[in-house]
Order: sequence, then C-alpha cells, then structure tokens
Amino acid sequence: MAFVQFSQVSLAFGDRDILKNVTINLQTGSKVALTGANGAGKSTLIKVLAGLVPPDGGSRAVQKDCRIAYLPQSGLTHHGCTLREEADKAFEFGYEMQRRIDEIGSQLEAGQGNTDALVLQQAELIQKLDDSGWHRREAMAESVLLGLGFARSDFDRDTAEFSGGWQMRIALAKALMQGPDILLLDEPTNYLDIEARSWLEQFLQNFKGGFLLVSHDRYFLDVTINEVYELFNGDLKRYPGNFSHYEKVREVELKTLIAAYEQQQEEINKLEDFIRRFGYKATKAAQAQEYMKKLEKMERIEIPESLKKIHFSFPPAPHSGRLVMRLHDITKSYDGAHNVLDKLELTLENGERLVVAGRNGAGKSTLLRIIAGEDSSFTGEVVPGAGVKVGYFSQDNAETIKGKETILDYLEARAPLELIPKLRDMLGAFLFRGDDVYKSLDVLSGGEKSRIALLQLLLSPVNLLVLDEPTNHLDIHSKDVLLQALRGFGGTVIFVSHDRGFIEQLATKVLHLEHGTYKYFVGGYEFYMEQMEKNTVVEPVETTAAGSKSQSSAVVSTGSTTVSTEKSQLSWEEQKRLDAERRKIEKEVARLEAKITELESKKSELENRMADPAVYSNGEKAKSVQRDIESVTKEIDEVTAQWEAAAERLG
Repeated sequence: MAFVQFSQVSLAFGDRDILKNVTINLQTGSKVALTGANGAGKSTLIKVLAGLVPPDGGSRAVQKDCRIAYLPQSGLTHHGCTLREEADKAFEFGYEMQRRIDEIGSQLEAGQGNTDALVLQQAELIQKLDDSGWHRREAMAESVLLGLGFARSDFDRDTAEFSGGWQMRIALAKALMQGPDILLLDEPTNYLDIEARSWLEQFLQNFKGGFLLVSHDRYFLDVTINEVYELFNGDLKRYPGNFSHYEKVREVELKTLIAAYEQQQEEINKLEDFIRRFGYKATKAAQAQEYMKKLEKMERIEIPESLKKIHFSFPPAPHSGRLVMRLHDITKSYDGAHNVLDKLELTLENGERLVVAGRNGAGKSTLLRIIAGEDSSFTGEVVPGAGVKVGYFSQDNAETIKGKETILDYLEARAPLELIPKLRDMLGAFLFRGDDVYKSLDVLSGGEKSRIALLQLLLSPVNLLVLDEPTNHLDIHSKDVLLQALRGFGGTVIFVSHDRGFIEQLATKVLHLEHGTYKYFVGGYEFYMEQMEKNTVVEPVETTAAGSKSQSSAVVSTGSTTVSTEKSQLSWEEQKRLDAERRKIEKEVARLEAKITELESKKSELENRMADPAVYSNGEKAKSVQRDIESVTKEIDEVTAQWEAAAERLG
C-alpha cells in the first residue's frame, strides 16, 4: 500500500509557527479534505507533503516507488506544443518504465548481469506499467480533457493560446492522467465550471489511490471526501466524516470555547473603552495604565474564522412593481454567423432568485451584461419595470478599484450611514481581517479587489442584483455570509455561479442556455439537474389560486428554431397586431394578479378577525365575518378563473 506520512513535523516562518508537531498519514484509499482559515498554512502543508518545502523538524516518509502528483493553486503555464502533446507529458513515468524494460531486454539478449534478477525486475516493471493504464494513455487523455471541458478541436491547438484558467485546467488534467498513488490538489475547483466540477467529483469518487485536497466548495467536498483535517494555529486535527459533519462536530466541540471567546471580547472592549476615555485624565491615569498592562498580559482566545457568526443585511430594496424586467426576442452574435443568444424571451418577477446555467461559452455572462445595461449591441427589447434599480457585479468590476485610499476609507465613503458601524465585521466576512482593512487599494490583488467590488455592491440600495460569479475568491465561511444576505434580500436576484451548494440553497428558478437555445425551469436546481440528466422536457406547471406559480417543479423549453419559424410566416403588420394584443393581455394578467393579491390580503384580515375572542364568542359578529369571508373567497375564485383564462391566452 502506497503512503506518504508526517511524524511530529514542525515548520516556522520567522516567529510564527505554521506547523507544530503535525502528524498525518495519506495512503491508498485516503479521501481527505484539508481546511483552515485563509493564511493558516494549508498550501504550505501541502508543499511539505509533496516534498517541495523541507520541514524544520520531524520526519517525512514516503513508500518506495510511491508516485505523488501535486497541483498548486495557480501560476502554471504551458507553451511550445499542442494540448495533445502536453497531455502526453503526463505519461512520462510510463515512457521511463518502458525505456528501463527495453534496457533490461537488451542486457538479457547480450547475456549481461544476473539473468534471474533481471527477468524478475523486468516482469515487475511490465506489471506496473500494465496496472498504470499507460497502454491506454490516449483514451485516458481524451476522457480527462473532455471531462474537464476541453473540446476535441482544442487538442491540436498550441497550449500558449489558452487563458490562465484553462492553463490550470491543463495542469489539473496532467495531474489526474499521471495515475499517481497520492494526489495533492490545492483548490482544484477554482477554474472549473459546474460541469467540469461534476466530472471531477466522479473521477475522485472512483480514484483508486489516495488524495488530499483544499476546496471552498462545500458540496464538492461532501461528495468526494470521508475525513477532514483542520489546521488551526499550527495544530492539525483529524475529523472522520464529510465536510458538513465536520462543521457540526467542530461547532459543538467549540461551544465552550466560543462562549469564553465572546466573554473575553466583551471584557477587552470594556477595558479598551475605559483606556480610551480616561487614559489622559490625571485621576484615572494610574487605573488606565493598569488596564493596559492587563490587556498586554491577557492570553487571547482564538477560534476559527469559520465559526465566528457574522451576519449582515442589505440596505432596504427600493420599491418596484411585480414585473421587474421583460426581455423580448433577444439575439446576440459576436461574429455575425453564430448566435450566442437567439430570440430569447424572459420575464423577471419581483423576489425571484434565478440562476443562469450552461457550459462555458453558452452566453451566461453575455445575458447578464445585457440585463445590467452593460451591453447594448444586440437585437430585441429589454423593458425594465417601474422603479427598478440594477446593481451589477462581475470580475471586471475589480479594474475600477484603484488609488491610495485604504480599504476601510474607500468603503466608508460609499456605505449608508447605518452600515458604517458594521463595516469591520463585513470586511472580516469577506476575508479582510485585522490590519488588512488599512491596505491601500493599489497594493491589492485581483481577487482582493473583486471581493471589495462585491461588498461595495452589497452596500448599495438596489432592487435587482445581477451577479456574475459572486462566489469566486470567497472561502466557505464568506459564501455562507453572502448566501444568508442574499436569501434575506428584499429584491430580485439573477446570477451565475459554479458552486453547486450555493446555487441549490439560493436559486428558485433556472434558465439553461445551450447553443443559442434556452430552457426555463420553475423549481430548484436539483430538479433542473434531474431533468437535464433525463434529457426530457416537462410541461408547464399549474398555477395556484393566488395567481403565482406553485413551487412544484416544472420546465418551459423554447428553441430558437421554433420561434424563428413561427415569426417568418407572419407579415410585419400581423406580427405588430399580435404583439399589441399580447401586451394588452399581459396588462390584464397583471391587473388580475394585483386584484387577487388584494383579495387574499382582505381574506387574511377577515380570518384574523374571526380569531379574535371578541368576535368568535359573539354569535352575530361571527356569522357576519364568516359571510364576508365566504363572499371574498367566492370573488377570489371568480377573479382566479379570469386570470387563468387570460394566462392561457398568453400561452
């Protein structure tokens, strides 16, 4: 059984202990997640495991001939050959074995050396080569590259043509194709879309060797690993089970510590407040000095960032109507020959949480730019509803953040007054902790600027949030904070994300884009995935009496070919007449929906009155209120029938 293990390993950078007497054993079959706060030393620990960084003390043992493949977070590039040729480099171990097998064969032919020993050595090498899958390397390379999102047409492209994210996919593909005994993966999901992540999940579930990985995708971890190692203040502790189980166990385990932490924080705040208020008053100076010494000597309690409960709410969303935005006949092409979006129809209603799904290049970001008003080079019509105020986030927002201001000053100048006292906590939730808040904007990395841009948007009073990959550059804790804020947001959200857990907990509807066509799913992301796997189309859902679509799952599919064929058979005058008639029906539907909402509210008020003892204990009053309830119920049924008829005419 292959293995790599630490025993009492220590490593320090300056006066900071990164690893303190750490022990870990990875072997065939290990499925391990490494977790810890940003800056805890996870990447360093992986490099020590890989043999790239020597420890200060302790021992690292690796079984003879154990092959280890390591993938760093970023920074790898490839050039000078095609993708197919670069992929073949992953099998260098096999070429080396084959060379050794051939050398032994030559020695045997020449009658050199110990024949029995050479025959045995050659047989062992042949068996290892067969077991490694090296003879099936071309099929393996094709399977891995396609699984990670490359197209067959990419195989003969020069690797230098690929962007940074795709360069890391090449590196990940090579690590997987090596068929190593131990895989060390540092945030392998960072550059993967959801389809590639799903493929990697399956690969790791079926992987025969052992692996250790770092990831900020809770769903990905839950379905791939069965034990967690937490690195905290230089100590490493093992927790059996998946990641969600680890979080539950750790929170219970640290309940007492968290209580002590909160109590200590309260004491620290009181001492600091006293020193700030009375430090310069002669009558209190001695006491203030005493408190300062007490603070200096205090042994600070620390808890993992992931267990510090930070919550924040958006500024109240400005009021908008039920119809937030309508997109009609949206068509977009970049080359004039192929439509990324083709005659797309979409209606956004107040309170929706719509995720846009589809493979890379399907037009997800393009659609979000059109909705946000960032792209006007398309045909069709975008009609915003009354009072709609759009907030848009993409990775490009980071480019606008520059200057000598500190992070804290920059956000304080842009935050509503009521949120300024909460800014430090909010910055902490977005991975800016301690003195980080005083960093100048000009020294921030692209990822740090992205987090600032996202936080800046969340401080703005808007009622339609358009978010393109908001979870990039966030850890699990930060994603949780963002998720809770979005779920409590009073407006509408349309977003793209590659984090399945985040999508499942936020999305109420799904718009799937593929080759210019689109499918619209009313229901959660799990339902969408089930339907995509079945490759079936479900009929539109029935509507409830209140006029809103029920939460039972459904999908509406619209293909660009069907839409364009229907329209090509109509004259311009006829189409204009039909469009006018449709708009009239839409207004009638909206009026009836508003009426149903009003009647439902009235019925609810009457039912509350009936629950009043002063009413239900008085026979005459109770009968009168009951008659009113029955009357309103009958009117709701009548208006609902009218609504259903009008909605049916819309199709």
